[in-house]
Amino acid sequence: LKAKAMERSEMVAFPKRNHYAAPIGKLVPNEIPPVMPMERIAPDEIHDLGNGRWLLDYGKAFSGMLHFDEGVPPPIVPKTYPRAHGFKMASVKGDSFMTVIYGESLEMTTGDINRVLTAGMGLHDGGPRHISKKEGATKHTYCFPDDHDNILSQRDVYVVSKSSSAVENGAEAFARARQSHFTTHSFRFAEVCCSAEPPKNAHALLYRTAVPQWGTFDSSNVLINGGYELVKNSLASNMLSVQSDCPHREKLPYGGDLIANSPAAMHMFDMSAFYKKTVRDWMDAQWDNGAYTETSVWQDLNDYAGIGRGAGETVWATAPPVLTVRHYQHYGDIEFLDDSLGSHVKWVDFLDQYFDAGMLIKEYDVELDNYTGEKSGLGDWLALRSCDTYLTHTAFYMAAGRCIAYIARKVGKKDVEEKGMAVAKKIQERIAHLYLKNGEDTFDFPRGDASHTPGPEMSIFSRIVPGEKRCVVLKNWFSRSGEKWPGDEEKRFVNALTKQDVDFLAKNGELTKRGRGWMMGWSQWQGFNEGIFAIRYALKTLSDNGFHHIALRKASGTGMATVEYMMRHNATTLWESWWRSEDLYSRNHPMLGAMAEWMSSSVAGVSHDATTTGARRMLFWPRFPKSATTLQYASATQGTVRGDYSIAWKFEDLPEDKTQYNSATVRVRIRFVIPPGGEGILRLPIATSSNTTAALRQAIVFPDMVKAKSSTSRECIRRRKARLGFSYNWEYDRVSELWYKHENGKAIGTPCQSYLFHSTLKDTKWSDAIDMTLTFAERSDTPIAPGLYEVLLTDWSLEKEVEGTGRLGNLPEYYKSDDLGPYCKDSSTFEWDIDDGTHII
Repeated sequence: LKAKAMERSEMVAFPKRNHYAAPIGKLVPNEIPPVMPMERIAPDEIHDLGNGRWLLDYGKAFSGMLHFDEGVPPPIVPKTYPRAHGFKMASVKGDSFMTVIYGESLEMTTGDINRVLTAGMGLHDGGPRHISKKEGATKHTYCFPDDHDNILSQRDVYVVSKSSSAVENGAEAFARARQSHFTTHSFRFAEVCCSAEPPKNAHALLYRTAVPQWGTFDSSNVLINGGYELVKNSLASNMLSVQSDCPHREKLPYGGDLIANSPAAMHMFDMSAFYKKTVRDWMDAQWDNGAYTETSVWQDLNDYAGIGRGAGETVWATAPPVLTVRHYQHYGDIEFLDDSLGSHVKWVDFLDQYFDAGMLIKEYDVELDNYTGEKSGLGDWLALRSCDTYLTHTAFYMAAGRCIAYIARKVGKKDVEEKGMAVAKKIQERIAHLYLKNGEDTFDFPRGDASHTPGPEMSIFSRIVPGEKRCVVLKNWFSRSGEKWPGDEEKRFVNALTKQDVDFLAKNGELTKRGRGWMMGWSQWQGFNEGIFAIRYALKTLSDNGFHHIALRKASGTGMATVEYMMRHNATTLWESWWRSEDLYSRNHPMLGAMAEWMSSSVAGVSHDATTTGARRMLFWPRFPKSATTLQYASATQGTVRGDYSIAWKFEDLPEDKTQYNSATVRVRIRFVIPPGGEGILRLPIATSSNTTAALRQAIVFPDMVKAKSSTSRECIRRRKARLGFSYNWEYDRVSELWYKHENGKAIGTPCQSYLFHSTLKDTKWSDAIDMTLTFAERSDTPIAPGLYEVLLTDWSLEKEVEGTGRLGNLPEYYKSDDLGPYCKDSSTFEWDIDDGTHII
């Protein structure tokens, strides 16, 4: 039996439950690993906040709790308890207690833990600093436990009752306590109160579902490495039986978030059992009419954004079939396809029956003649641009059809395959008609002005744009520009800078004059503006179509709406928003994390071949910057059910004078490994010179890779301990009330070389080299068998990067060009291939 979907307008009372033990799905044993402590972390610093309160900084944010190795310190009773550290119930009874407050950042004007950020959802009274609520404005008094000071807080309280037998020796009872066993918290900082001395050996335990971590990435660029770490730390924090949006507030498995960052999660971790459970949760929650919900367990949060009749927002609700396809591409579980296909078909049937009528109810007219962008829907969530909600609704309807066609083909159900393809083709043609009808070739809705997201990047990546239009649509995309940003915290930051710092940021392009004042802005081509979906589409479209250097510039940009901007404000996990928030948006939120999979697949160059299943065949396609000032080396390992596929590349013979990094001729050395039972496809980038040659050779005897890996790991740990990563942050001086730049070396972003280039492999015996120059010139893919390989490219010419029209400008070098290179003309990629699991959406 399935639950009946109901409209809110029809729900005069909560429906009576007639079936108290109704079957809702297939009962299977729990397959995912348990939630366990996966790391033990010592505090970097301990600060005395006075009044018996101690601040412990653990250096990075994560989910878990404190573990008092030598017990909880004996409490003292201060004259007045610091905010949120009181416990009236115990005080009234004369009980002894200790409190621990957890948080991911500090309140800039007080130095205390910022509890408002982790409360979220408006469940705080605002206070004098915070913008989203005026002090005392909150009416949710029933939501606040006593002593939380009108802010929902992450808190542990250790109590020894006055009436207990331990009262005679309360200190001994506290000394026996080690950790909370009731919940996890999300934090980097912990306040312990109140004790005369700081707690001794108070380690933190990082908890997450114990899935193996099997993907890695590294490069010479601190900012790109830092972005990868932000994503990894955020994913690890949000993996507690379900993949949540944030680990301290909603803690919910949102479909949109999973679609956006599942490629990154599947790169970093073995998600085979985890995502199978996730999809089964959705199947269990599916309504009787076939509608899928927004979250894998229905919460009735954003149903208003869907097409009605119980459906979640179309993108979010299409997560189950999309995850199923990605699961098969990575893990090859054919039984899971069989189990899930029926539910996914019901979702497509639901869309076939209700989508068009639902969109009309939401006031989307059929030909979009009256549509000006961003109606009902969530769209490219938390983008800096306005969202094109029609495109995301409709494209994911298309994706649902593609998914059931893909799955049906694998399990041999021809009728379902044909049905899915018919749906997908119908919707693809509908989008192409509507988004080309204005004749502008910007692939935009008829009244659009090329300012909404996702723009053409989504439709190029997903093979929606007709092949003959792809080059011109790509060309016109480069005419997009950035914008000034009127955010409150950004304004406050600028107003609290010295003139010297303002001049520095203005010279760097981060500040733009507006009237008498200065404003920050977001960049289209030197930073991010995209929401949770278009990040992936933008980076992959650029790298796959010959503009990898522009993708690198987006990922390594500086200023507002970049990874650098988060790290300059002490981020160790990814923020929920590109802008800085002190009172609403979470700072531990992996939904913007699609960049991490792009780093391994495009920056380093190893990814699942688009048509592979069960990770049998991997694509080795390294791409390089124009200039070595951006990047000198990169590497990645992609774990699979068949073993680890690894790749590393580096520029050699770089001149000592770095001003020549824009013009030197160098060599490029590439090494890659294919495990036994695996297959590889080698695809080399387009040569920058007609003099470039390519040669391939294979290791005759497999060297000691275990020794190379362990030696490289030890060296990287030493480098991280030396804090050779991101080197500064902006601090707020609470006396002068001004921001200042603080030079402060950090571990995050530390560059480390690959084990494939470790000195222990210098005596590797290689076969005679095979000349690959012709294959290289013809852009032919080369099948590769298991083994260790090396490719040497000679006479590789470095070039100066394109300038564009500034940080907030566009790229006239490309949108005014008549030739964007061969990739966009490649007719073999014009249409989506039914066996292609990568470009379904």
